[in-house]
Amino acid sequence: MRAAWMHNTHTLCLISCLLLYTQAVSVHLEQTSVTAPVQGSALFSVSVSGSATVRWSFSSAQLQQLPVAVWILGGAANVSQMYEGRVQTHLNGSLTLTRLRLQDSGYYRLTVTEENGGSRDTGLMLSVREVLYEDTRFLLVFVLVLGTLAALLMLCVWLLNKLHSFITARRNSRCLPEHETELQPL
Repeated sequence: MRAAWMHNTHTLCLISCLLLYTQAVSVHLEQTSVTAPVQGSALFSVSVSGSATVRWSFSSAQLQQLPVAVWILGGAANVSQMYEGRVQTHLNGSLTLTRLRLQDSGYYRLTVTEENGGSRDTGLMLSVREVLYEDTRFLLVFVLVLGTLAALLMLCVWLLNKLHSFITARRNSRCLPEHETELQPL
């Protein structure tokens, strides 16, 4: 019985040593697509565990793969000139892109490279959309103001017409003689 217990203990110890030695980097992507407005920001949320180099790159229909940022987890990031001042890196491998433009729409690829040279890839789509509701809100307010102004003008015209009719009727009643005489044909 004791020999079986010792054998199981040695096996568990060997498995745990192998797991520690071959600890692989794990990558978990929160979502596969992100939609954000122009001039807004987008968070590419991932969770990278282990010691690795994180590399984000961008591809679109017009452009082949462009580097965005590269860093070793826990270290300083090397951000490409095109994204300088607009990228914030996070300790877990996530990336925040600010002051978005329509041209930022496309596929963002994450490559995590382990110390032993192995790598894992994943990616997500970013859709940057124009903010149209401000224009719609302005148009709605403009139409509402014009409609109110038109209604007030129509009310004023109606009141002026009633006032004119009243004044005309009053003037006509004063000008009529008390005794009307009927003209006889000659």
